[in-house]
Amino acid sequence: MSALKLPNDIDEIVRRALAEDIGAGDLTAGLIAADTPTEARVITREQAVLCGCEWFDEVFRQLDKNIRVTWNLRDGAAMHTNQTLCRLQGPARALLTGERTALNFLQLLCGVATRTQQYVAAVRGTKTIILDTRKTIPLLRLAQKYAVVCGGAQNHRLGLYDAILIKENHIAAAGSIRAALHAAQALAAKNIRVEIEVENLDQVREALSAGAQYLLLDNFNLETLNAAVTAVAGRAKLEASGGVTLENIRRIAETGVDYISIGDLTKNIKAVDLSMRFETR
Repeated sequence: MSALKLPNDIDEIVRRALAEDIGAGDLTAGLIAADTPTEARVITREQAVLCGCEWFDEVFRQLDKNIRVTWNLRDGAAMHTNQTLCRLQGPARALLTGERTALNFLQLLCGVATRTQQYVAAVRGTKTIILDTRKTIPLLRLAQKYAVVCGGAQNHRLGLYDAILIKENHIAAAGSIRAALHAAQALAAKNIRVEIEVENLDQVREALSAGAQYLLLDNFNLETLNAAVTAVAGRAKLEASGGVTLENIRRIAETGVDYISIGDLTKNIKAVDLSMRFETR
């Protein structure tokens, strides 16, 4: 599992989210006296994986430094139905203003972590590592990739700047697999991974002969995946991608590929059902 390290853009992303929601001011919260104190708690309505505590905290930190949030669990922990995740104390007006933004972050990131854990569990006992992709919500990539790690998987490249992935259009523009690979190998620093996408067994052999060390097997069926694993025989790392579901991922992993990358981890997310409830006095 990748190291669980918080992104460095949390304050900026939260600031943008609050500006989007509050604009010139929260008109409804003005119904509450500014000095009214209250307590609240966040509960989960379903089993899931917790993720997003720091984004949640940052919302209230930016709104009112007098708000205190006390967590019963931390990121990566299993949540159970009707469990209290945290308690909040502070001015009611600020709690009301931040409620939706804070829950939006928490529900989304819990959803990513929970979905990821399901895929990780499906391949348990094989050697295959689950990876995410760049198919993320704009401006929330680092947050979603953090959630993937909370769910037990690993991150693929963060963006276009930290690895080279040669895809079919790069190959077409370069003229051939060999030409694209040699150009990438000449450009890449020693710590930069160079990976190339292939679409059939002939391309697997061509990429290997050109010195490829990482192959992305794009939309291979099970028979062709097995053949590719046999043909490569450990000479390169193999990543399967395309058409991966919870129903077929175990069979894909059992072919012996090293990695399976899944856009579904960050693209098709069902938010976890969470609720903030003010305590009656």
